[in-house]
Amino acid sequence: MMRKLLAMLLATPLLSHAATTLNIATIANGDMTIMQQLATRYEQEHPDVKLQWHVMDDGALRQAVLSAMNSGQAQFDVITVGTYEAPLWGEKGWLAPLNKLPADYDSDDLIAPVRKALSFQQTLYALPFYGESSMTYYRKDLFAQKGLTMPDNPDWTDIKNFAAKLTDPQKGIYGLCLRGQPGWGDNVAFMTTMANAYGAQWFDENWQPTLNSPEWREALGDYLLVVKQDGPPDTVKNSFGQILRLTAQGKCAMWIDSTVAAGLLVNPQISLVADKLAFAPAPGGITRNGSNWLWSWALAVPANTPNRAAAIAFISWATSKQYIQQVADTVGWGAVPPGSRNSTYQQASYQRLAPYAAQVRAAIDSATVEQPTLNPVPYQGVQYVSIPGFDQMGNAVGQNLADMLSGKLTLDETLAKNQQDVTRIYQQMH
Repeated sequence: MMRKLLAMLLATPLLSHAATTLNIATIANGDMTIMQQLATRYEQEHPDVKLQWHVMDDGALRQAVLSAMNSGQAQFDVITVGTYEAPLWGEKGWLAPLNKLPADYDSDDLIAPVRKALSFQQTLYALPFYGESSMTYYRKDLFAQKGLTMPDNPDWTDIKNFAAKLTDPQKGIYGLCLRGQPGWGDNVAFMTTMANAYGAQWFDENWQPTLNSPEWREALGDYLLVVKQDGPPDTVKNSFGQILRLTAQGKCAMWIDSTVAAGLLVNPQISLVADKLAFAPAPGGITRNGSNWLWSWALAVPANTPNRAAAIAFISWATSKQYIQQVADTVGWGAVPPGSRNSTYQQASYQRLAPYAAQVRAAIDSATVEQPTLNPVPYQGVQYVSIPGFDQMGNAVGQNLADMLSGKLTLDETLAKNQQDVTRIYQQMH
């Protein structure tokens, strides 16, 4: 009996100091891998916290997090969301408001467009791990060989003409590499910025879908033509990761995509063309409104987690100036998360190691979230429409675009089906 009592007494302090386990749902990419490695220090400094990682690719993460939030069950304590979800879910009450952060967090240091995009009614609902826009990557050596000059502000006519001249099948060079993998955050994110530049829009001022407009026809027609003539043969399978590899291997003369690729493509350990790449803004058209996107992968805390305080403390650390300095000290300034804090861009070391820094910052600052198209529209969001259900609309359109690339749908059939699908989903949701 005494032995049992002694065992219980010895066990009691251990039970009362049991570590809080934070279940973290996040995306599989290089920046998040660095965060996981550095987070072992966080656990050492906070022995009462244990971090449990749930790492997924883009599509699986969105699905898992949305399913968890819809269920109302506290499956995750920290979730990775974007500028699409944060304000909508904040308005719904799904996310904990982040208005009582540690004094040294310095919310005012967050880059203004990114902070605003992660807020609802001026309250932050997610903290930016990194921010991004889109831009044009191009091989300056190939341009020089052909006697071509990239304009300071290229438009789609420039890009199409360059692509035709740069394509070189014998050398395995594709004039232009673009996303084709279906998904609202994949081919549709890119395609919407291209369509915006052509003067297209998703809805008119009366919330009537306009996916079969002449402007959409011209944008989709040019996309289909340039992908078939000057892109890799399996564009429909290509997302960010696949084209990043092609570009790093020297096979893409031009690529229009996320600014986060810049740090990877100038790294000679990863990229065969690290010293041959140059950067330009994403192409405009009849307007520059909505021609380059704005996005942030950010960390948020579900409102229903029983571990709210510990979760907010963790995401405050993972998005802090101190964390960025840790990455710089451990991995190097070239590897720090971009696009989140003004102070990063004030660092001389970062400016020296990131020759693209000024252009990335300019792209983020110039993203026209509140006027994403040529004509007035009732919605915000550049490469997406900031309304509930857009993820479903975008996924439907993304699949139609993939079917167009695969030859299952003609251009006319794609336009008609896009209009039909968006109209149906919008009417169901609103």
